[in-house]
Amino acid sequence: MLKKLLICGIAGIAMFCAGAVATAAQLKIGFIDQERITRESAPAERASKQLEKEFAPRAQELQRREAQIKSLQGQLERDAMTMSDSDRRAKEQELGRVSLDFQRMQREYREDLNLRRNQELGALFERANRIIRQIAEAEKYDIIFQEAVYRNPKIDITDKVLKALADSK
Repeated sequence: MLKKLLICGIAGIAMFCAGAVATAAQLKIGFIDQERITRESAPAERASKQLEKEFAPRAQELQRREAQIKSLQGQLERDAMTMSDSDRRAKEQELGRVSLDFQRMQREYREDLNLRRNQELGALFERANRIIRQIAEAEKYDIIFQEAVYRNPKIDITDKVLKALADSK
């Protein structure tokens, strides 16, 4: 009796596994490479150029301030021996003030640039996700992954998404 019950249980498990394998064979799976979309998509390239243009004046101001600091350092090194103590201290204080101001401006620039870049990437991923859903529905995908340890290139639909992003403005 126990032997018969065991055989029935094993047969049931085998049938369940066979059914699961048959169902898995019917799944349509896709994959998109998010980094490629960030690097290669037309909207990402436009956003990058827009950010460069938007932040160019601040970047130029930072370069100007950096040159000013180098000039003050050079002047202080060159003339330190011939300057009076009070003039030297005044120059050192000016250099310290300008350096702190430069560091503050540099930090604010990086923070603002990162914030804007994240905003642009967020908008890009919203558009990409809408396109991915459209492709999934149109081509009857069951699941589309964005991250995987390994993927077979034949399930990669990144090129379709890149093309759709380039076509949509």
